Amino acid sequence: MSRFREMIEMIRMALNAVRTHVLRSSLTILGIFIGVFSIIAVMTGIRVLQSNLETAMSGLGANTFQFQRFPAIRFDDNDWEKYLRRRRFYAADMKRVQEKSTLAQAVSATASFGVGEASSKFARTNPNISAVGVTPDGFITQSWTVESGRGFSEADDISGRRVCVLGADLAEKLFPLGSPVGQPVKFLGISYNVIGLLARRGSLFGQSRDNFIAIPLGTALRLYGQKLSLTIQVQAPGRETYQDVLEQARGAMRRVEPGIEDDFELVSNESSVGQFRSLTSAIRLGAAALSSIALLAAGIGIMNIMLVSVTERTREIGIRRAIGARKRSVMIQFVAEAILLSEIGGVLGVIAGIAFGNLICFFMQVTPIIPFDLAAIGLGICSAVGIIFGTYPAWKAANLDPIDSLRYE
Repeated sequence: MSRFREMIEMIRMALNAVRTHVLRSSLTILGIFIGVFSIIAVMTGIRVLQSNLETAMSGLGANTFQFQRFPAIRFDDNDWEKYLRRRRFYAADMKRVQEKSTLAQAVSATASFGVGEASSKFARTNPNISAVGVTPDGFITQSWTVESGRGFSEADDISGRRVCVLGADLAEKLFPLGSPVGQPVKFLGISYNVIGLLARRGSLFGQSRDNFIAIPLGTALRLYGQKLSLTIQVQAPGRETYQDVLEQARGAMRRVEPGIEDDFELVSNESSVGQFRSLTSAIRLGAAALSSIALLAAGIGIMNIMLVSVTERTREIGIRRAIGARKRSVMIQFVAEAILLSEIGGVLGVIAGIAFGNLICFFMQVTPIIPFDLAAIGLGICSAVGIIFGTYPAWKAANLDPIDSLRYE
């Protein structure tokens, strides 16, 4: 219990020392604050983006991968011409994948064919509605859930029926008072009969993912030409067969000589997330390096201030030693003061960093997060800085000669 009381007394004395020299302490705390704030703000901002982007990148169903011309994430445009030279995918490619992917659970294809205005007898939208043609299995591979009505059938796709399903936001705009199922909708001057309503998927960075119309791919090809470029999705029955299905489908898609890289991008939820994480890891390392320099400078500032404090309080140290204070007690006192300065700056830096990092949420309308692990790491680093840079001044104070200290003016 005596040691506990001693620690409380050391903390009280450290607080008193900080209050006694407010300006000096504030400048020292500011250095720690800047270092911790910069790294926590960057890390929190990246964590917010990563969390929401990973949600968006998980739009494919479980155990699903996709063939497309362009990468899911492009870090630069140096290879843009290479991607433009790649061949497009057509219905024949999808059929070949279907035939050769004997282990696949579902093979689908989608094609974007326009952005425009949609209208019903109740309302008219802005010309920002995206449209996509999709095969019946696309509901499986893209994890689309039909909330009411039904999805597309093989008959709808083969015969090119003018039917459609609506995203939740588009349905609300066109049919504010009731269900859209069974109602006519016009898009790009063509009328479709609504047969289904999709469950809401939410927004990403302020952009709705439910503001679209989908029609059977066969209908899109009939109306807009057989040369619509497709994106092909393949779903494996489970993780144990995923790699085998991928190799089957990849072999069906390759149209280049052995040893030459694929002339397409093979994208999955995992590859997209991994690609994004590899990008953000470089940013995190850069932020950590810059913040480490700031914390090093702040640590040197703490050491300097503590050495000044030792010099100013030489007589006080001599009196404490003369009345029986041990070296350990004096050393703990000054280390505690250094840690306290670091932790005050650290706490303020963590709070401000998390708040600043989450500002992106308000501008991009994404979900904010509180990274407790980053906060704990930040405070731990502050404690380490206080201990490392406060130890030498504390050791110097503890080893002052009591007699010489009492003579000090």
